[in-house]
Amino acid sequence: MLTGIDHVQIAIPKDGEPEARRFYVDVLGFTEVPKPPAQAARGGGWFELGALKLHLGVDKDFHPATKAHVAFLTGDLAGLSARARAGGYRIAEDVPVDGYDRLFVFDPFGNRIELMQPK
Repeated sequence: MLTGIDHVQIAIPKDGEPEARRFYVDVLGFTEVPKPPAQAARGGGWFELGALKLHLGVDKDFHPATKAHVAFLTGDLAGLSARARAGGYRIAEDVPVDGYDRLFVFDPFGNRIELMQPK
């Protein structure tokens, strides 16, 4: 029986770590945490924000996830949207979902991230 999610992983291209840090730390507010040495050699990064754990993994044959995505809950959709726009990241609106304001933001590599704020 499953009891929860430990972390979510998003693929990034080789040498994309600096751009990823600007987006995931400066825009979304994550903090980078050290990876264990065996995993650190693979590149990428591990990030946390409260109980959320996000792993960025280098994929040598990288293709952005333009449909599959993670959806993060927020209490400040307007603030996240403003930071993403100020950073030049692409934002997309979509059909409404009952009980939420939401939008999609695309990371520097084209991965789609959903941001949802309960109404």
